[in-house]
Amino acid sequence: MTPRVRFAPSPTGYLHVGNARAAVANALFAARHGGTFLLRLDDTDTERCRPEYETAIAEDLRWLGIAWEGEPLHQRDRLDRYAEAAERLKKAGRLYPCWETEDELKFKREQRLKRGLAPIYDRAALALSPEQREKALASGRPPHWRFRLSEGQAVWNDLVLGHRAVKLGAVSDPVLVRADGTPLYTFASVVDDLEMGITHVIRGEDHITNTGVQRDIIAALGAKPDAMAFAHLPLLVGAEGEPLSKRIGSLSLRAMRGDGIEPAALVAYLARLGSSADIAPAPWDELVAGFDFRAFSRSAARFDPAQLLSLNCKVLHALPFEAVRERLPEGATEAFWHAVRGNLDMLSEARHWWDVVSGNIIPPPIDEAGDRAFLADAAAALPAGAYDTTTFRSWTAALTEATGRKGRALFHPLRLALTGEEKGPELKDLLPLMGRDRAYSRLALAAGGVS
Repeated sequence: MTPRVRFAPSPTGYLHVGNARAAVANALFAARHGGTFLLRLDDTDTERCRPEYETAIAEDLRWLGIAWEGEPLHQRDRLDRYAEAAERLKKAGRLYPCWETEDELKFKREQRLKRGLAPIYDRAALALSPEQREKALASGRPPHWRFRLSEGQAVWNDLVLGHRAVKLGAVSDPVLVRADGTPLYTFASVVDDLEMGITHVIRGEDHITNTGVQRDIIAALGAKPDAMAFAHLPLLVGAEGEPLSKRIGSLSLRAMRGDGIEPAALVAYLARLGSSADIAPAPWDELVAGFDFRAFSRSAARFDPAQLLSLNCKVLHALPFEAVRERLPEGATEAFWHAVRGNLDMLSEARHWWDVVSGNIIPPPIDEAGDRAFLADAAAALPAGAYDTTTFRSWTAALTEATGRKGRALFHPLRLALTGEEKGPELKDLLPLMGRDRAYSRLALAAGGVS
C-alpha cells in the first residue's frame, strides 16, 4: 500500500516541538515509502481558530523544509460532509441526542466519583422514554449528539507501540456534534481520513484512547478499521523527565527560530529522538533512508535543549556561505563566514563578530602597565600594506623576538585590544578582515592613546 498520510494541526496557536515531531515523522515516512503527505487544518472551532495561526503553521512547516501535496485542506469547508455522516450514524442508532448542561454533567461525574465509579457518561439520554424525548425536542433547546460506543475492546497492532487495546466500556460515549451543529475533532477527523484515503495515522501517544474510539466510529460508518494503520510516538518529556506542557510556549517553532535554531538541526533532532539512531547532523535524504518505526523506543523521549543546541552548533559550523548569505549582516563576506562560524552557537551571534571586524568597538581597560606598553609596541610594529591569514603569525613572531612575550602573555592582550573579548575566532582570520587602520586604532586606544 502506498502511504497517504496527513498532518492535521488545529490553528489555535503556534506549532511547538510536539507538533513538529509528528509533522517530521509523517513527512519522513511518506518520503521513505514513496507516499503522499497532506496538510489538513482542523479548524471547526471557530472561536479559537485564527487566520494568523493558519499562516504561521504553513510558514513553520516550510521553514522545516516540509512540503505538502496541493493546497491545505480545511475542515470548515467540509461541514456538509460531516452532517451527512452524522445522519448515517443517527439512522443506524449510533448517534443519540443529549440535553444535559455542563453543570449537570459535572454533577454526575462528581457523584460517580464519590461512589467509586469511573466518571463516564451514564447514558441517561438513552433511557429516555419516547414521550420524554419528544418533550425535550419540543423544548426548543438543541441537543448535542453522542456516539454510542460498542461493547468490548478496540484492538490494533500499533506500528510503534505494538499490541494496543482500549476498553470502550471504560470510556464515555463521546460527543461528536455540538448543540450548534458543528462537529468535534474526534468525528470530523474520521470522516476526513476515510474520504481522503489516509492509510497511516501518525501522531502522539496521547491519542491512544482517541484511536480506540475512532476505530469504532470507522466501523460504524461501514469502513474497515484495519484498513488504516496507526503509529503513536511516545510523548516528549523534559531533560529531567518532567512534562513539557508547562514550557511549551518557549518550545514553539517561532521561539526557536527567533533564538537561532537551524531548521536542519531541529529536523535531525526530532527525526531520531527516542530512537536507536545516533542524534547527529544528517541531510534530509539520509534521514528519509534511515526512518523506521521499529527503531523507536516505547518509552517517553527526553527533549534536551542542551543536546539540541549542541547539534545546532555542529550543523551551523558545517553550513556553506551560500546557505547563510541572506541571513548574515549586510556586507558580510565568505571569508568572514569561514572565520567566525566555528565559534557560533546561533547564527544571530554573527552580528557581533561583524561589528568586531567592521565596526567600532571600545576595548576593555588594560590594567597592567606592562600590557599597555606591549600594546603600544604592537601597534607600532603592525605591518603596512594588505593583510592575509599569514600576517598575524609574522607580526606576532616579530613581537616575540622584540619583547620576549609568548603564549598567553603575548596573545591575551592582543585579543582583548582587537576584539574586546576573552575568546573567539582565530585572530589570524580576523586581522585581515579588520585591516591595519582599525587594528592600529584599537591597539593604540587600549595602550592609553599612544599615537
